[in-house]
Amino acid sequence: MKTLLADDHPLMREGVRQVLAQLEPAVEIIDAHDYPSLFAQTAAHTDLDLAVVDLNMPGFVGMQGITQFRSRFPDIPLVVLSASESPYDIRSALEAGALGYIPKATSTTMMLAALRQVLSGDLYMPACLGDNGLHAVAPADFEDLQHSGLTARQLEVARLLAQGCANKAIAGMLAMSESTVKVHIAAIFRAFKVTNRTEAVLAIQRQIQSS
Repeated sequence: MKTLLADDHPLMREGVRQVLAQLEPAVEIIDAHDYPSLFAQTAAHTDLDLAVVDLNMPGFVGMQGITQFRSRFPDIPLVVLSASESPYDIRSALEAGALGYIPKATSTTMMLAALRQVLSGDLYMPACLGDNGLHAVAPADFEDLQHSGLTARQLEVARLLAQGCANKAIAGMLAMSESTVKVHIAAIFRAFKVTNRTEAVLAIQRQIQSS
């Protein structure tokens, strides 16, 4: 499997490389640091299986780079990776031809799931944006967590946490402060005896699947 990763921040590229390396046992990753190098690398590697592209990089402004990429390379699955969680940006990227949009605050678990979803031929959108975005939050089987000792409000936070939402997005969805979100997440960690978000997501998923 050959993947092109384009981001103008070296540290971000390194972090995403580690995620991409988990997609398959042998993944070849080609780097690009701006839109000109993205186009050059894509033209040089005609057998790409996936392109993961930062929305804002030197070379183009706004959605122009995404539009240009889809125009030049329409057969390569494109996933946008961005710090923006704006519904407008998500809608614009998908309308420009991206098959997925992953906020940079997304957990490793959710990022892998999103990339696999795109590779399987489906469209991926951040579920945590709810009615403010393009995709409603899935109802999921969170009734199975009612015996976990969490309050109703904590269950709501757990549902959004499991969908990869950042604290800021959870706060906006549930009309609470980020500090309150952190308090609820701490309670969720204690309930599931975990110490970080990834462990919490996996614990929640295991409980749902075993119920």
